[in-house]
Amino acid sequence: MTATPPTFLAGFLLAAALVALALDVVASLALSGRLWSTRRAAKALSRAALLPLLVMAGLQASPVQAQASAAEVEAERLETEFAIAATSETVLAHVMTGDPALDRMAQEGLQGLSDVLFFRTSIEPGTPIGVSLESDEIGLFPFLYWPVTPDQPTPSAQAYAKLNRYLRAGGMILFDTRDADVAGFGSASPNGRKLQALAAALDIPALEPVPGDHVLTRAFYLLQDFPGRFASRDVWVEAAPPGAEQVEGMPFRKLNDGVSPVVIGGNDWAAAWASDDRGNPIYPVGRGLSGERQRELAYRFGVNLVMHVLTGNYKSDQVHVPALLERLGQ
Repeated sequence: MTATPPTFLAGFLLAAALVALALDVVASLALSGRLWSTRRAAKALSRAALLPLLVMAGLQASPVQAQASAAEVEAERLETEFAIAATSETVLAHVMTGDPALDRMAQEGLQGLSDVLFFRTSIEPGTPIGVSLESDEIGLFPFLYWPVTPDQPTPSAQAYAKLNRYLRAGGMILFDTRDADVAGFGSASPNGRKLQALAAALDIPALEPVPGDHVLTRAFYLLQDFPGRFASRDVWVEAAPPGAEQVEGMPFRKLNDGVSPVVIGGNDWAAAWASDDRGNPIYPVGRGLSGERQRELAYRFGVNLVMHVLTGNYKSDQVHVPALLERLGQ
């Protein structure tokens, strides 16, 4: 027995409603005396009659067109939900690499860091989100964690244009080669070579290892080391502008006023931050008390990093307050 295909009446009903609306408009114009010309009335009637015909023609599209329209509506709905989830709270995001295990670890790591931020600071982050550079709007996020793997695909030209707009607009990307920095920001490891390939098309400023007076060393905690699962010292940030010198009476140099657009290292921070639903660490870091201390410093680096992203170099000004007050009192 062959099933009878359904008959869609929505188009006919909507067209009938539009016809009734058009007739009501014409009647209202006639009663108000505005249809003083037979020619104008004919034009109004022709336009009123044409509108429902056009609507009917559009609504009587083929099933394939109807399905395409439904797909577009669903895509728009998902895009709206994504934007709401990304902007209703402060949300940390990670770049999807195509490696399920690595993407899951990045999600767990940002969730662990979000929990630490919630309990230790005034920031109350939402659930982290994995983003596709090709299809998602990354400008909704202040911070992107990008774990580097040798096999991940290289972004398209459109994705690179999106990334460069993101960096110019004040976003930050944390590139993590996860190789204990054996690459030294070079080509000594497959991850390092992949990082060089990924960064080649990005508008990245000159970089330098984090100097001792950079705001990352004091945005929330006082730090001199930035370990993750590994404890390499070298972490790269935007270089200080030429001529940046320490002003007399000020404890730190006046560095760039904005946020460093990129931070690069290889300490596998997501693994050190990662925690389960009960807040327990998932991946081992070091051994014994020294390992726990290293994990604690990794958390502190993550807190400093997010505070730097959200507040810029406000700490550079805050630490000057005692000197400024002393000068005002003189």
